[in-house]
Amino acid sequence: MNPGAFSIPDQMIYLLDPDNPNAPFPPVEHAEKEPDGLLAVGGDLSAQRLLNAYRHGIFPWYSDQQPILWWSPDPRTVLYPDKIKISRSLKKALRNKPFTVTFDSCFARIIQACAKPRNDSPGTWITEEMQEAYTQLHNQGFAHSVEVWLDDRLVGGLYGIAIGEVFFGESMFSRVADASKIALVKLCQLLTQRGYRMIDCQVYTEHLISLGAEEISRKAFIRHLDEWCITPVAPEPWQVRND
Repeated sequence: MNPGAFSIPDQMIYLLDPDNPNAPFPPVEHAEKEPDGLLAVGGDLSAQRLLNAYRHGIFPWYSDQQPILWWSPDPRTVLYPDKIKISRSLKKALRNKPFTVTFDSCFARIIQACAKPRNDSPGTWITEEMQEAYTQLHNQGFAHSVEVWLDDRLVGGLYGIAIGEVFFGESMFSRVADASKIALVKLCQLLTQRGYRMIDCQVYTEHLISLGAEEISRKAFIRHLDEWCITPVAPEPWQVRND
């Protein structure tokens, strides 16, 4: 699904007040069925609003030509860190290639790399406004990045937001084969060590399903958030190196 591939439907969509970042979102059950999960329009990308959105199963996704669009699709794609699938070829890549993996060492470079257009898409949904907002969350200790290096070159990585015992994945990129997969494997290992329960992958892709992700109902997803996002974990940089 591409946020720029459709027009906003004619039916009533909840409009968020840009001057009140603490205003509640509408219940996720009010989200549209087509396009799947569209819940609200407008508002801003302040730290308060973003953290409130993720905590309640909502995320922003839009293009430069649109207002801010907020989503809560049903079903939801998630990955439980201890259930990641590592194929034989990926195990070989982890064992034989001299990759180095770091965490939170260059967040800005990771989000900029994720924002670059892909071969199958000339545009990007990671606007400059979004890059600034997530970098602010990183500076506050909520947003984190995973970096994959090969011969001192940044060849892959991902970023997302951590709240309680849940990591909300946003985007990943690869410049060499398997780099984004290695980033995800190392993220799952770190999250398992630290007691995280779930990675939110947002929407279905065959790539994520092949790595062990699965679809659950939005109702089940919100139940998980209500249980796992209440842990009072202090935000902090991860700053981990994994050779």
